Amino acid sequence: MSESETPDAPTPVESPLQPGSQRRRELRQQRRAERWRNLWRLVVFSLISAGLGYGLMRQGWSLRDPAQVEVVGSKLVSRDQVIAAAHLEFPQPLLTLSPRQLKAELAEALPVEQVRVTRLMLPPRLRIDLVDREAIARAQRRSAAGLEQGFIDRQGSWITPGQASVLLTSSTQNLLVSGWNERHRAALVTLLDFRAALGPGLRQIRFDPDGSIWLTTTELGDLRLGPADGKLRRRLEVAAHLIHNLPNQLKGRRFQLIDLSDPEQPELTLPGPVVDGNDGGPAHARKPLGAQ
Repeated sequence: MSESETPDAPTPVESPLQPGSQRRRELRQQRRAERWRNLWRLVVFSLISAGLGYGLMRQGWSLRDPAQVEVVGSKLVSRDQVIAAAHLEFPQPLLTLSPRQLKAELAEALPVEQVRVTRLMLPPRLRIDLVDREAIARAQRRSAAGLEQGFIDRQGSWITPGQASVLLTSSTQNLLVSGWNERHRAALVTLLDFRAALGPGLRQIRFDPDGSIWLTTTELGDLRLGPADGKLRRRLEVAAHLIHNLPNQLKGRRFQLIDLSDPEQPELTLPGPVVDGNDGGPAHARKPLGAQ
């Protein structure tokens, strides 16, 4: 071999990975494969769950006939009336029904005081709990046809005679609400709240066209409460006090009415031939209850 010739350089050989590096690479590959497997499991389980949910909604959790509508608590309202008022059609997916919306629709359409709607899944059904409106007093109102007779419930709402026929109580006939109007409901609820305090002698609650409120009691006759303003509750407190205490002070005396328009200074109207200074006609003497 001549001096100009040189031997081929040896091919470099890649050095083997250290044991620690090889182990880390294998772990990374395993984690990557595990993530892919988990992702596929999630996709498969999601598709299965969606399919089962859709099947349950369409086939399992649905109202297929009226027998799956339970109506509880009412003596007046039937299942057919509830279905008609709720506009239910069959089959009806149960989960598409809104209990809040159904409650509002039924409360407006049916003669009930309270409504509760519950969706039950096993077995699928719709439960409607109702509380009938109880007639607690007779009532009269003016309508286009003249004087109309009816009843009121505890919320001061009007009830027709047909709706109240099953729910009349023994005390209903003892109280008459005269001059009922929708705008009087708030004041009427306040008056009814005081019914127990006023005692069993309360016979009439009257609303005059000018807005004045009158009570008629067996103990004191007519009591004028005045308008339905912020002093109404105070006037009723005074009325209850007088009903329970005044009759003993007035034994043997007659009077026309008690005026509680000013609850701090209630006045009696006494029947007496007092001459009116304007026209000489008869009038009545008015005096504060505290006067002797």
